Amino acid sequence: MKYFFITVMLLAVFATASGGETKKQEKQFLKRSNIKKTMLKAAEWQLENPRHKLTDWTNGAFYSGIFAAWETTKSPKLMKAMNTMGESNEWKPGTRLHHADDHAICQTYVDLYRVEGKKEMIEPFTEMLGKFMATPFNTKGIEKITWWWCDALFMAPPAFVKLGVTLKEPKYFELTDSLFMECYNFLYDKEERLYARDMNYKWNEPEIQVRKEANGEKIFWSRGNGWVLAGLAKVMDELPKNYKNRAFYEQNFKEMAARIASLQQPDGLWRASLLDPDSYPGGEASGSGFFCYALAWGINNGLLDKSTYLPVVRKAWIGLNLLIQPSGGMGWVQPIGADPRKNFSAESWEVYGTGAFLLAGSEVIKL
Repeated sequence: MKYFFITVMLLAVFATASGGETKKQEKQFLKRSNIKKTMLKAAEWQLENPRHKLTDWTNGAFYSGIFAAWETTKSPKLMKAMNTMGESNEWKPGTRLHHADDHAICQTYVDLYRVEGKKEMIEPFTEMLGKFMATPFNTKGIEKITWWWCDALFMAPPAFVKLGVTLKEPKYFELTDSLFMECYNFLYDKEERLYARDMNYKWNEPEIQVRKEANGEKIFWSRGNGWVLAGLAKVMDELPKNYKNRAFYEQNFKEMAARIASLQQPDGLWRASLLDPDSYPGGEASGSGFFCYALAWGINNGLLDKSTYLPVVRKAWIGLNLLIQPSGGMGWVQPIGADPRKNFSAESWEVYGTGAFLLAGSEVIKL
């Protein structure tokens, strides 16, 4: 509890500081040298504190951030860590054929292949995708479609599209389009411009009891929508500019970006539940990190207006830096779950929270 009050006090001090002090602190957080230093410290702390099986989706998100941090810093230590991870996994995806989570780690395999050119880095993934495409998905219960939960849109699509670009195989683009659009049609709320986590959080399914927040709003999970917005950025970062279905991804990204920006809180962060911030005090690191990354990417790639979104990104990056613990670990990360949670604190960390922070840093530094 003491860490909660310390963090709140720090945020209050920052928010009420004089104009000169605020500018000085902002400048410090946004210095290129400090961004690199903070990224390296967070990455190295997390590498020294592993938590999950290396093919797990959590590490898929984390090592995606590690690769982005390596591109930013060129740290030999980070490159060695990625190669060690891949070799330990024998460069294999997870074991579940159609489950998007088990393809997330392959994003890093493809990235490393592009640097080192070793075929063994992508051969198991390529083989598994062949089986994926040849094997129909058997729907059951809540699993009405292949990717029936919104997190999936970060896990698999970037890996599929990266492989398609690398091998010059448009069939992987088409596979991504089909499954992404299926999930979009199933979970995207066009009125709110946000994604439900899964069918259990949709309001138009007669067999599902309506779930809502204390203030009566629909439940939209911050990290869940962070997965989607970051996934859209990663997909578009790969797709050719003239790709036939690129406009779909761009439109979805811009709609979500505008909505997400409007939901940012005064401390620069987002709450675990996007539409009921009062019920979820304290900024949540992983959703906020993914939003910061995606919005900064949008500015850097000309999809978002800089004058509109740069203040949002600045506030988000400063807020995220205030969540970094003295050890270098990323605090205030909501634990694993399928909905907004309140039980997290300065001592709550998860590898995907660090991954989100590293991705954010890799784009903020380009600004």
